[in-house]
Amino acid sequence: MDITDTQRAILALIAERIEAEGVPPSQTEIARAMGFSSVRAAQYHLEALEQAGAIQRMPGRARAIRLCAAVEPVSEALPVRHVEAGDAANDALRLPVLGQVAAGRPIGADIGSDDFVLLDRVFFSPTPDYLLKVKGDSMRDEGIFSGDLIGVHRTNDARSGQIVVARIDDEITVKLLKIGKDRIRLLPRNPDYAPIEVEPGQDFAIEGLYCGLVRPNR
Repeated sequence: MDITDTQRAILALIAERIEAEGVPPSQTEIARAMGFSSVRAAQYHLEALEQAGAIQRMPGRARAIRLCAAVEPVSEALPVRHVEAGDAANDALRLPVLGQVAAGRPIGADIGSDDFVLLDRVFFSPTPDYLLKVKGDSMRDEGIFSGDLIGVHRTNDARSGQIVVARIDDEITVKLLKIGKDRIRLLPRNPDYAPIEVEPGQDFAIEGLYCGLVRPNR
């Protein structure tokens, strides 16, 4: 099934509730459990799951959700370990956490940190040069949530359709890049947010490519 990590998590929640209580959760309960700001977000994901053939819903009936496929386990987050300067294995990446990036409206870059994290390189492609901490939920449908550490491959080149870390007038954000004939847009992956249009005269640059993430233990 071509679904997002968020939608897999919702499937797992539905399966858990059906097994434990005999009935699936309501849309309100799904929104609360997933940390959504509105029930509409839960509705959006349920519609996507139905279109993917993962669930079946019966119109006009409350909690009428039936699973149509086996639920895949949600990947466990890779544990984050802070390390000293000399502590790095040959098969691991020692990456600096340089600041935070907005998955929402752009926020000021907070560059400059002595914090390093040791991570397995197999979780990233391409190889990242540094990590940024995400603030906001505009990229949630890509499985990027507030508090995640995203790997960034430093480059000024990117193709339309790639997820990038971009700078707009000294503000930093992570978005889906769309390049048109006469404009550049930075698109969120959350219907609650509007695209960012890069206006003529703005100081705009691609800072790097998104290449994976880790989710610190909370």
